[in-house]
Amino acid sequence: MSDATPMKKGGFLDAVERFGDRLPDPVFIFVWLIGILMVISALAAWVGMSAVNPITGETLIAQSLLSRDNLQQFLTSMPETMTGFTPLGLTLVIMLGAGVAERSGLFSAGLRAGLRNAPKKAMTPIVMLLALVATHSSDAAYVVLIPLAGVIYASVGRHPIAGIAAAFAGVSGGFSANFMPGPIDALILGVTEPAVHILDPSWTVNVAGNWYFILGMAVVFFPIGWFVTDKIIEPRLGEYVPTSAAPVESQKADSQLTPEERQGLWRALWGFLAVTALWVVLTVMPNAPLYNPDAEPAARLNPMLDSLIAYFFLLFLVTGAAFGSATGTVTGHRDVVRMSTEAMKDMSGYIVLAFTAAHFVVMINWTGMGGILAISGAQAIESANLPPALIVAAMVLLAAALNLFIGSASAKWAAIAPILVPMLMLLGISPEMSTAAYRVGDSVTNIITPLMVYFPMVLAFCRRWDPEFGMGGLLSNMIPYSIAFLVGGLALAIGWMLVGLPVGPAAPALIDIPAAVPAG
Repeated sequence: MSDATPMKKGGFLDAVERFGDRLPDPVFIFVWLIGILMVISALAAWVGMSAVNPITGETLIAQSLLSRDNLQQFLTSMPETMTGFTPLGLTLVIMLGAGVAERSGLFSAGLRAGLRNAPKKAMTPIVMLLALVATHSSDAAYVVLIPLAGVIYASVGRHPIAGIAAAFAGVSGGFSANFMPGPIDALILGVTEPAVHILDPSWTVNVAGNWYFILGMAVVFFPIGWFVTDKIIEPRLGEYVPTSAAPVESQKADSQLTPEERQGLWRALWGFLAVTALWVVLTVMPNAPLYNPDAEPAARLNPMLDSLIAYFFLLFLVTGAAFGSATGTVTGHRDVVRMSTEAMKDMSGYIVLAFTAAHFVVMINWTGMGGILAISGAQAIESANLPPALIVAAMVLLAAALNLFIGSASAKWAAIAPILVPMLMLLGISPEMSTAAYRVGDSVTNIITPLMVYFPMVLAFCRRWDPEFGMGGLLSNMIPYSIAFLVGGLALAIGWMLVGLPVGPAAPALIDIPAAVPAG
């Protein structure tokens, strides 16, 4: 950053950072959390903590992690728990290819070529826009765009952790905000429809049922993320001074391209076109392996979308090797193996952290307490007797609170949709509107909970630029985004209800109470 000085210490965010940095290493934080969770689950099971699903009549009972079965599962399934931690596999696969692209010099040269004439102030809106759009690529956005944002900022002399924060805020804090419906819409609204059928079996929820609202979220969250990054986060971080531990992209940020680098970029472009053409062929050819003609229209491209991790792995590998063949950084297959190996060394800390994080996440599910909390929260909303706009606001706050403890958007919605959707229909609120309100709350607190599965990974990305950067630093830099997104999302949801705008095509915000079902 060129024109900002660090903010004075002593404010709330700095207190959060100091407190967070005094905590043990994140690996041991998860160890302590597992211990605390074991005690809480045992107490919850001892007092008979439970909740009855008012739709199905099923009684959910808290399970003790100290029970014989859960202790057996904990001790016998460690390898499966570790390897089943989705972010770990996704991240390592991407980094195998990205390590070649980085160490060959492709990232540095490409960014210098593309951004050397771009004004520094344009970086934040570019990153924020890309982050919002990239949510359609789901996991790939986390493991590709977020670390790349740090590289982009460093390449123009701005603080790379500010770039990582902006991308993390856009991808995860604005998780549902977008300009077009995508796979996430199909997933979430696909959970909504069975819940609607409890009251009205004839109701059809279309995949574009939240289109207008998520577009509104994007319009609101884009300037918020831009403002918070440039006016709050980067001034807190101050001027970035590269260290010897910084990734190589920061080493050549101001140098001109050599003839070899220009030739390498052309070779990398041909590599990009070749890999992309291969994916297009695999998607459109007869009997294409990346297209499912038997699925619903919105889900037919799911195989292609699920293959994006493999696409980025191969893309980085091919383009990095092509670039390096021109510049001399890659002289044979041994260099490619060496670069991928070095990339895995950089991720070693994350692998250790993922071991404890994976166990904590899966053990929360074993307790069964997530569903109990969801049902209790839904019943609290029902008993509050609020007007529709405030009910929607309460939905946002409930989802935001639950999101601090239960990471999966679809898992939470699957637990509470059969309760909340029919309940809100009986209060005149459409299923699409209740889904939209849930999606606001589910998005805004992703970036401030260490229980979010990608939080440790983002911390590892920050530590590549600043080895001393701690959990307190990441939390303190993400809290302003979370608060600002929550305020903006609440205002959007309440205003939407008061105006009565449609949530999407053929998807009103308000409906008539189903006549066949008594409102009481």
